[in-house]
Amino acid sequence: MKLICIGRNYTDHIEELENEKPTDPVVFMKPDTSILLKKQPFFIPDFSDDVHHEVEILVKINKVGKYIDKKFAHKYYDEIGLGIDFTARDLQSELKGKGLPWEKAKSFDGAAVIGNWISKNIFENINDIDFHLEKNGEAVQRGNTKFMLWKIDELIEYVSKYFTLKIGDVIFTGTPAGVSAVNPNDILVGYINDEQNFSIKVK
Repeated sequence: MKLICIGRNYTDHIEELENEKPTDPVVFMKPDTSILLKKQPFFIPDFSDDVHHEVEILVKINKVGKYIDKKFAHKYYDEIGLGIDFTARDLQSELKGKGLPWEKAKSFDGAAVIGNWISKNIFENINDIDFHLEKNGEAVQRGNTKFMLWKIDELIEYVSKYFTLKIGDVIFTGTPAGVSAVNPNDILVGYINDEQNFSIKVK
């Protein structure tokens, strides 16, 4: 399986990091070794002093597809989830400043949280899903899929131009504003429509 991640898909997050608004989705990858194992804590890596949480809606691909038209994209996933794209922001800034790839800042071991999967059929509208992240009981990120610059089906169409999508692949669809550093003993709890989806302890 592969993890396909979308950057800069919410205007408020683009603005908070003072990035340029892209003309196409920003795509990067995480290896399966970056998946945080269930019931395991997230350990802040020793190479960063500024790891940020980025909560995101996830989509799990259910069949093989290439050059998928947007109007057929809904047939390629049955489940929606929630996760975190952990980012070593200090390392990312250094790499970006040198014009280098982001992988060391985004794809290290444990950098991808994948919560519980939910049937998409429970949602009235895939493009109107509320989600949020609480840190130590306080909501720090809030988002809704209606504010995505590129919606889920558009992302599947775009990504499948470049990568064959396979069963079990996961798309991280981008994060809203509110990203911030995590510290030891933080508790991160993610919610979709106010239903708890995951809980992670930071060490």
